[in-house]
Amino acid sequence: MVKNFNRQPFVEVPGREEACFAGWESIGTEIIRALEMSPGTRKVIVVETYQGVHYEALLESLVSVIRPGLVVDTRDLFRPEAAIRTLTWPDVTDDRVFGYMSRLNMSNFLDVKRLADYASVISNYKRGIVLVFGYGASLVPEERDLLVYADMARWEIQQRMRRNEVSNLGISNLDEHPELKYKRGFFVDWRVCDRLKKRLMGEWDFVLDTNRPGAPLMATGEAVREGLNLAVRQPFSLVPFFDPGPWGGKWMKDRFELEEGADNYAWCFNCIPEENSLLLRFGDHIFEIPSINLVFYRPVELLGHPVHARFGTEFPIRFDFLDTMEGGNLSLQVHPLTEYIQERFGMHYTQDESYYLVEAKEDGSVYLGLREGIDPDRMVRELRESEAGEVEFDVEKYIEKWPAAKHDHFLIPAGTIHCSGRNGMVLEISATPYIFTFKLYDWGRKGMDGKPRPINLEHGIRNIQWERNTRWTRENLVNRIEKIAEGDGWTEERTGLHEREFIETRRHWFTRKVTHHTFGGVNVMNLVEGEEVVVESPTNAFEPFVVRYAETFIVPASVGEYTIRPHGDSEGKKCATIKAFVRVNA
Repeated sequence: MVKNFNRQPFVEVPGREEACFAGWESIGTEIIRALEMSPGTRKVIVVETYQGVHYEALLESLVSVIRPGLVVDTRDLFRPEAAIRTLTWPDVTDDRVFGYMSRLNMSNFLDVKRLADYASVISNYKRGIVLVFGYGASLVPEERDLLVYADMARWEIQQRMRRNEVSNLGISNLDEHPELKYKRGFFVDWRVCDRLKKRLMGEWDFVLDTNRPGAPLMATGEAVREGLNLAVRQPFSLVPFFDPGPWGGKWMKDRFELEEGADNYAWCFNCIPEENSLLLRFGDHIFEIPSINLVFYRPVELLGHPVHARFGTEFPIRFDFLDTMEGGNLSLQVHPLTEYIQERFGMHYTQDESYYLVEAKEDGSVYLGLREGIDPDRMVRELRESEAGEVEFDVEKYIEKWPAAKHDHFLIPAGTIHCSGRNGMVLEISATPYIFTFKLYDWGRKGMDGKPRPINLEHGIRNIQWERNTRWTRENLVNRIEKIAEGDGWTEERTGLHEREFIETRRHWFTRKVTHHTFGGVNVMNLVEGEEVVVESPTNAFEPFVVRYAETFIVPASVGEYTIRPHGDSEGKKCATIKAFVRVNA
């Protein structure tokens, strides 16, 4: 059992207890109070919504507590669904999994004439409360008195898609397969909503958290921005979430005391800011927002100037767990080369990655690289035959299988065939293009929905680097560990990544305090050995931050110098962290 694994980490926002309001009655009272403070007889409140909110329920609740004289529902301003499907087709495509990163904006979805007509209606409404609600609501009135932003956590959106509770932006597709709704969300909706969100963050009067139906919270925009400002000055963790999968294992379920409802848990996503949440605590209330908001609002303080210059408002480092303990092998896969992901999908960097073994049984293994002397044409032919259901692909005939033990580190630059074998607990350290994995073979399994999982053979074949055979892999990708520094009670090792990858990883073994420095770039870390450590500021710039085994945490670039030492039951014992950062001179 992992002692006290923190599944609800939060950033404390002191002195803001009165800035958060719980329940619709309290929310409505505060909105009315704020409206009464603005001049004029007409009060215009704009509620901008993110894709994935329970739209009708949210609108109904707001109307019941605000009692506006005029309601403008932006769905009435959208272009016809057929026009929106045509507009978005180049980005959605007919591929089952992949599209193109959309360049559209919210204004592209709105009918210009209807937008002008409704703006005129609002302007001519002289007395009373006007509620402008929905996607793109902030684009409608010429003037507003209040801006409320109804945000939504990405993971909750995905759950609602699976439960057929929400449609995509501008179309009605509740009953469409969740896989297709997610694809449209990823490539179109969330790009569109995020572009508008970034423009509005500094103007929010209030932010709504309706991630938990029946338990709405609203915080002032000022308090939320203060929470984001505090987060970039201290170490913090994102909210981990766990998902079952056809190859999933039992380690996380047992060690993290997860719900008994699922047979297994395949993934733990614990540092993917586009998908994880950030919790802010205002007094007794825990307020949930997408952690990508922090990247949008304070990118330089979080990422550092060199990383921000290279990646913009994207968080380039991803940590997640892959659990195959008593489970199965992952799908055999390959990630796209940089030029391929740029040209085919509009993403400017690719998913280079690595597998760090946090735990492994004696028969743990990793499939990595091609075997010496194979025939590429024959391998491709047999992959096609396996996709057609004619034969089972003989993985070990073509792919090298490496024994994997605790603390091994396997490097996986894009273009390298790979997958984790069963009986491993992998900390995946990678770049963050999110979903760009090309499955080549999936061991004949079906997905959690009982249907065959998508195979991306044509994409994958175009990206396999055939020269990465057993010898090349051994010399370049397997346990390239080098001691680079040591001191009183500590040792620092470089464990990767490959020179084609922009992420550097360092492992520290220590029994005493170790000094670290961000050197102007964000650090992401995980405690891979030891029960508990504490992260501290030499100048007391932030409160001591306790980290437990297997927890991932982020140290913003603005922190500068910090220390880590064994804590609690780990005092005097050997601990280890793995740290990832962007090579700024790469």
